[in-house]
Amino acid sequence: MLAVKTLVYCGRSISSLMRTNVHSPEIENLLQCLRTTSYIQNRNQSGGVNLRGRDLLTLKQLTAAELQQLLWTAMDLKTRIKDNHEIYQPLLGKSLAMIFQKRSTRTRISNETGMALLGGHPVFLSPQDIHLGVNESIKDSARVLSGMCDGILARVYGHEVVTELAEYSSVPVINGLSDLYHPLQILADFITLQEYFGYLQGLKIAWVGDGNNITHSFLMGCPLMGIELRIATPKGYEVDPAVMHDALKLSAKHGSCISISNDPKEVAYRADVIVTDTWISMGQEEEKEKRLNDFHGYQIDRKLVNEMAAKWVFLHCLPRKSEEVTDDVFYDTKHSLVWQEAENRKWSAMAVILHLLGDHSCKIDKPNFQRE
Repeated sequence: MLAVKTLVYCGRSISSLMRTNVHSPEIENLLQCLRTTSYIQNRNQSGGVNLRGRDLLTLKQLTAAELQQLLWTAMDLKTRIKDNHEIYQPLLGKSLAMIFQKRSTRTRISNETGMALLGGHPVFLSPQDIHLGVNESIKDSARVLSGMCDGILARVYGHEVVTELAEYSSVPVINGLSDLYHPLQILADFITLQEYFGYLQGLKIAWVGDGNNITHSFLMGCPLMGIELRIATPKGYEVDPAVMHDALKLSAKHGSCISISNDPKEVAYRADVIVTDTWISMGQEEEKEKRLNDFHGYQIDRKLVNEMAAKWVFLHCLPRKSEEVTDDVFYDTKHSLVWQEAENRKWSAMAVILHLLGDHSCKIDKPNFQRE
């Protein structure tokens, strides 16, 4: 039997729904976040969006208008290049250093092909090519790469690596994934949901699984788009308290809702979207047996999705294991959007690269992200 305790936070109001008398230190940490958060009233964003020369390490660095612009640009590029077969090379002559401490399929292919489609030159650097922080310090590597390339993308273990790269680099740095955040994935997810539903505001997303970098990035992105985020994790696998503190600030500013629970069924109830990820990330292989035991009851199956809204959809950033989601859900062609989600990694990466390294003017009308 799962111990159920849900914390619901909507803008400035908070309620604790108790079904057990379990006292969770993690929940107390969240309550403390609320007590210490300085609330900021929602303000309308005005003026043009200009991200040129900026870094993107986390979606927390973006305003709602900037996030919407990236989504708009990604959808514009997809229409122009994929649908209309337009040759569009605004980054001709520019290069992007791509540092990969972790192996990758989607992150590498999306950024490498995306940069090439935009006319630029991607330079892939594996651990065998660049000994980041080993034979040469991170700050020295940042300075060297800044003199040779127009941007740096890094897929790393510790988030401190991308923050140090950004500190000492004179060119934009993009977080291709760190243990704390994975912003490019959430951009792809939002594009996928916008394409399917025709809006983002008011959607209810249920996260079932580990409180990891994907969860953290949803916490940074959902408030900006007016999306309700519900998170169910096993005890001991909750989101980082510092990340939650920032998420509560964003929720207060934008009037969105965040729910924290340890019951998958509770967060899935009438949700529009259900999302999970690997239970065992790279570097956690020694914890496999413990994690499989701790995540018992968190598999997304037909019984769980039957609790959701009629037009429910499933997302997974991939690669997927059968213990995380059953085949009948994962391969459900009506409800599973995993392949569209994977493709949209390319268009979201291209939008980020283009705005940080150059300029862009969209041809398609701006999507309506609000629910009518």
